[in-house]
Amino acid sequence: MFDLQRLAPGHAPALLRFEQENRSYFARTVPDRGDDYFTDFDARHAALLAEQAAGTCHFHVLTDDDGAVLGRFNLVDVADGSAELGYRVAERMAGRGVATEGARRVCDLARDGYGLVRLTARTTLDNAGSRGVLRRAGFTPVGELTLNGRPGLRHVRDLGTAQSRS
Repeated sequence: MFDLQRLAPGHAPALLRFEQENRSYFARTVPDRGDDYFTDFDARHAALLAEQAAGTCHFHVLTDDDGAVLGRFNLVDVADGSAELGYRVAERMAGRGVATEGARRVCDLARDGYGLVRLTARTTLDNAGSRGVLRRAGFTPVGELTLNGRPGLRHVRDLGTAQSRS
């Protein structure tokens, strides 16, 4: 079973472990966070919690029964009823529906818990897995973009209407 939790101070050790264990896996599809991210992790974690307290972002971790972080699901740039969804899931959980389940849960929470009405997301064209997650979570591609120098797509999900859960 998976538990979606709002980021809290106590998540820091498990979150750091998640990021370290999956660093090379994530770097295959998104820019590496760099060594400073890990060196200054406690300060960065505190800064995320401050952003969350200010209401400009909502950060979440998806954990297993043992408290290990399986994924991160973040709503950033919260303004005017909208936010951008970003996520990453542990390599060992890839292809098991974890990203889709987490994205769906965060979409529901965005609507029901945070009062948001619209989410956006971006992914590169060569990241078929992420494009599939967004499609299954009810997002629609709405335009092309360049993401970290690579062709990509912008996606939107209106949270005010029923979305398919296929």
